[in-house]
Amino acid sequence: MKIDSACLTVIYCCVIAVCTGCLLSGQQDKELSTFKKQEDFRWPEGKRAAISLTFDDARHSQVTQGLPILDEYGTKATFYVSIRNLEGQLDAWKRAAINGHEIGNHTLTHPCSGNFPFIGDRALEDYTLDKMRHELVEANNIIESQLGVRPVSFAYPCGQKFVGRGQNLKSYVPLVAEEFLTGRGWMDEWANDPAFCDMANLMAMELDGKDFKQVKQLIDRTLTNGGWLIFCGHEIGEKGRQTTYSSTLRALCEYAQDPTNGIWLDSVQAVANYIRKQRTDTKEF
Repeated sequence: MKIDSACLTVIYCCVIAVCTGCLLSGQQDKELSTFKKQEDFRWPEGKRAAISLTFDDARHSQVTQGLPILDEYGTKATFYVSIRNLEGQLDAWKRAAINGHEIGNHTLTHPCSGNFPFIGDRALEDYTLDKMRHELVEANNIIESQLGVRPVSFAYPCGQKFVGRGQNLKSYVPLVAEEFLTGRGWMDEWANDPAFCDMANLMAMELDGKDFKQVKQLIDRTLTNGGWLIFCGHEIGEKGRQTTYSSTLRALCEYAQDPTNGIWLDSVQAVANYIRKQRTDTKEF
């Protein structure tokens, strides 16, 4: 039986589609198993807890003030970049990616609730799921073309996870679960339970404006519970609004490097991949 070229093309496209779907499903499990008890989960190499440092928006001070400190200590952070802030800093962000820092997705236009006066025509109340999907996919495409990496981690702008309003309001957490390995919130009150957490709806606590004494209180609480503490910052310097203090960042890196403290400090992607493997490979859930 002869198969013409048109049929071969269709068959080839179908095979590619199936293979691509398999790759995505391997990265983005729809339902990730959980442990019955948090105590059944084990961090690597006897660590007692994990911490991830994350920074939003690709602010200029992250390049000039933050990256030198992180690189000095060999600490890998996750940077959720806003497309509009990449211009003029592409070389610096390429170096950050080459040095092992994770580049995450923070949408094309940073849409939040229209109740914020600075949002203008980017109000989530006026969005649909299709429009949000376009934001996520197009931002990934631009980041990949400009920085050479395709993000697997996402941060919800303003920590808000909805589109629409009233009876038409919908969560876009399921959309993030389809497109990414993780989705990170903001201004939450607790660390994540690695045995239970929803990878598309991770909690994060504010790092901006805190001295190390305040940060250590959160770390100590997380060590007691064996959790995954995700910090979120914006500017990096010694003063100002939405600023992670350089002194706090340096002290945090030093504290985490002391093996007696039992902290695993790494990017969101690295910690999430470890958790996913533990929860997938372990048979007794």
